[in-house]
Amino acid sequence: MRPQYKIVMVYVLVGAAWIFFSDKVVAQLFTDPRDLTMMQDIKGWLFIMVTAMLLFFLVKRALEDAERDQQKLIHSYDQTIRGWVQVLDLRHKETKDHTYRVAAMTVALASKMGVTDEASLKLIERSAILHDIGKIGIPDAVLIKPGQLDEDEMRLMRTHPQIARDLLANIDFLRNCMDIPYGHHERWDGHGYPLGLKGEEIPFAARIFSIVDVWDALMHPRVYKQAWPEDKVLDYIRSESSIRFDPAAVDAFFTHYEVIKGAASASYSEE
Repeated sequence: MRPQYKIVMVYVLVGAAWIFFSDKVVAQLFTDPRDLTMMQDIKGWLFIMVTAMLLFFLVKRALEDAERDQQKLIHSYDQTIRGWVQVLDLRHKETKDHTYRVAAMTVALASKMGVTDEASLKLIERSAILHDIGKIGIPDAVLIKPGQLDEDEMRLMRTHPQIARDLLANIDFLRNCMDIPYGHHERWDGHGYPLGLKGEEIPFAARIFSIVDVWDALMHPRVYKQAWPEDKVLDYIRSESSIRFDPAAVDAFFTHYEVIKGAASASYSEE
């Protein structure tokens, strides 16, 4: 039975029982008309107080049940997202570890840049986990090609943000997770893709994620390259401040580097 029907049914039963039994008790205890009138007034106020308390607890319980159901639904959505990541991992062996590392680091960087609201951080995390979801539509010959991509292959690879947008736009729950999957290849100087956004036109989440994504890509081996030494990676990120990356985000990244880097290690223990 739906919660609203339960609440109405309980309210009607309690109200009917109250009226029936209270009238009998009052009729037996009081015979004077003035006493009866006074007790009817008292009985009315008691009825209001009792039923108000009853409604409070019934509605509170219904809302708690609805909240639990909503959390279960959100958990199932998150499990679905992780399933998508695992699908990518089957095709692209470096994807899974990379995904959870950069998601954890992006949340850490966002928190150091003033994002403290739990819901906002969760949205950023979800968006980061989905950042490469568009690669589902990229052929294996391009996605896992050893060595550098040629011009045509690169053009095809660069369609993955649009594929991600087309995919997520049709899912109500994930529509607000678009910033990173669609915007993490934009550049501060406006020479990125797919829209060529510049500076703060690029969504905040995408700007901070792009630093973490490049850091992780350079720090770890890929099918087309060896891992870079850490000092070389950091020098590259510094050199790209105000060119590829948001300078304020780069400053925050280096100010809190050890904490942000540590978030990547912590992501393994949560798997």
